[in-house]
Amino acid sequence: MSTRGSDRGHTAGVVYVHSSPSAVCPHVEWAISGALGIRTELRWTAQPAAPGQLRAECNWTGEPGTGARLVTALRAWPMLRFEVTEDPSPGVDGQRFCHAPGLGLWRACTSANGDIVVSEDQLRTLAANAKGPEAFAHRVDQLLGAAWDDALEPFRRAGDGAPVTWLHRVG
Repeated sequence: MSTRGSDRGHTAGVVYVHSSPSAVCPHVEWAISGALGIRTELRWTAQPAAPGQLRAECNWTGEPGTGARLVTALRAWPMLRFEVTEDPSPGVDGQRFCHAPGLGLWRACTSANGDIVVSEDQLRTLAANAKGPEAFAHRVDQLLGAAWDDALEPFRRAGDGAPVTWLHRVG
């Protein structure tokens, strides 16, 4: 059985860098370049939700697991606010990763339409361990990444209409 990238299927996703200090932007591009195996030049624009910070986003294509490689590369800068999505592909769930300063990294599987998927095991554990409706609701919010959505939403809205870069992983 061959393990070449071209035989493993392809997927696509998006990297949203919601806010970055300008001095870190070249490092972000190098990190994305390393994860994708191609030179990356993002189109940086001002982030109105954080004066003095910049934002960029890029669509990417690659083999399954590329989203996780991108996240690993970007986590080197804890001051970044970013999201990485990876679309589902044959036999592989989609993924969504969110990072916000003070919260760290959150990850979940996603369905074909982008909804967060909570697994059977997660639901069983939640039902067995929740001590009342408030604890249940709190844990559901954790599973759905509510704190990350709350932290990132102002930065998402501020980026509406911003330029997007298309990237394709080689190999």
